[in-house]
Amino acid sequence: MANVVKFQPLPATKFFTNGFFDEFFNRGVGELIGNDSLVSQPAVNVSESTEAFHIDVAAPGFDKPDFTLNIENGYLVVTAKREEKTEENNEKNRFLRREFRYESFKRSFKLPNSVNQDAISAVYEKGLLHIALPKKEEAKPVSKTIQIV
Repeated sequence: MANVVKFQPLPATKFFTNGFFDEFFNRGVGELIGNDSLVSQPAVNVSESTEAFHIDVAAPGFDKPDFTLNIENGYLVVTAKREEKTEENNEKNRFLRREFRYESFKRSFKLPNSVNQDAISAVYEKGLLHIALPKKEEAKPVSKTIQIV
């Protein structure tokens, strides 16, 4: 089966305006080096509250059983494996450009010493994997009012 490869020669008439530079800078790193599979990492948001750290992984198209979370040598390792489904070649509905990707990935996050590793939890909903990393009690900020005598 032949693969269709996106080919766009340099737009000679639009070299500086909406041509070469737009095409060059609007490509992904994988497209520039010729291998999109090198850059199959999902987008991640990491935030912190007084109670916990939060990691949100954008992973649409996966199911809950596709994910595994492990703690290895002080790192939280998030892995998602998805088997490639072969689609029938249908003449009525064939892809001319396909950008949806549901590729397997593996991400690692260094855990600070303040994380309670026994209380880490994760929820997958609406294409987002929400991971909560609760802080240990001694790491939580203490707030108290001191009475003036």
